Amino acid sequence: MAQGQQPSYFWIGCSDSRVPENVVGGLNPGEIFVHRNVANLVHSTDFSLLSALEFAVDVLCIREIIVCGHTGCGGIAAASQGLVNGLADHWLEALRRLARREAKDLAAYPEGPARNDRLAELSVIDAVSRLAETPVLQRAWARGDYVSVHGLIYRLAEGELRNLDVTLTAAHLDRNETG
Repeated sequence: MAQGQQPSYFWIGCSDSRVPENVVGGLNPGEIFVHRNVANLVHSTDFSLLSALEFAVDVLCIREIIVCGHTGCGGIAAASQGLVNGLADHWLEALRRLARREAKDLAAYPEGPARNDRLAELSVIDAVSRLAETPVLQRAWARGDYVSVHGLIYRLAEGELRNLDVTLTAAHLDRNETG
């Protein structure tokens, strides 16, 4: 590993210490390049995330990108409960907007952990879509790089990693352009 890195995956996950990407993904050190933030959000103005994404795709030639949320997320709970958190309120505003936009879907779940966990899933789905819109991925797909963006949720109580079946690739982009 001292010679450099050649990871196969770029992981965008939550800062929560209970979701260690290597352990959750069953991977060894050096197999996964990581960016973590509160509630695993994808903001179009997060230059730290965008820089890591660009490095992962353009320099490390990673072709599998994973956005992984988790149940029991404190960031999700804070956004849902409308608690005052200082600077985190600005970061979590995207979750509040998403919850308003998806109010009908969320209303099907009882208030509390079940609804928060559904919001965590919806946030991952939204993040996958937002990543697909970034100039980094648009350029990669335009030059023919086969990059996939996957959405996963880690169920803390069960210790289970679940695929949300929202994978996006350049083929998805082509279908959207042609109708």
